[in-house]
Amino acid sequence: MEIFTIGFAGKSAETFFGLLRKHKMRRLIDIRLSNSSQLAGFTKQDSLPFFLKELCDAEYVHELRFAPTEEMFISFKKEKGDWKVFERQFLALMKKRQIEKIIDKSLFEVPAVLLCGEATPEHCHRRLVAEYFQSHWKGVTVTHL
Repeated sequence: MEIFTIGFAGKSAETFFGLLRKHKMRRLIDIRLSNSSQLAGFTKQDSLPFFLKELCDAEYVHELRFAPTEEMFISFKKEKGDWKVFERQFLALMKKRQIEKIIDKSLFEVPAVLLCGEATPEHCHRRLVAEYFQSHWKGVTVTHL
């Protein structure tokens, strides 16, 4: 099973949807805590499902169980917290939620991509979610678009 990840920051709509088409994504799993901000641009919750269907023949899923808590988000993003602290807290949250047990693997039976806002995966929770599944499920590979 291959799990893809993508961030929208710094990408034009053409680049973003082009990457999804190139890799034949059929499901986008939005793991952002908030997907309705003005900063979300073409990835706002009201527009993204339409664009995905029309441009990529892909479905949209918003999965909050893969998102940080609001407190964690505020501490890290808005208050410029330490990445290592966020990473430790977020991984503990995934363990507490037992996402590897409660999420049906069929969510990833079609080419699926985890969406978050960060331009690169290094300091983004989408990487942590993908790697968490990789460490709990057999045969998972992770590709960052």
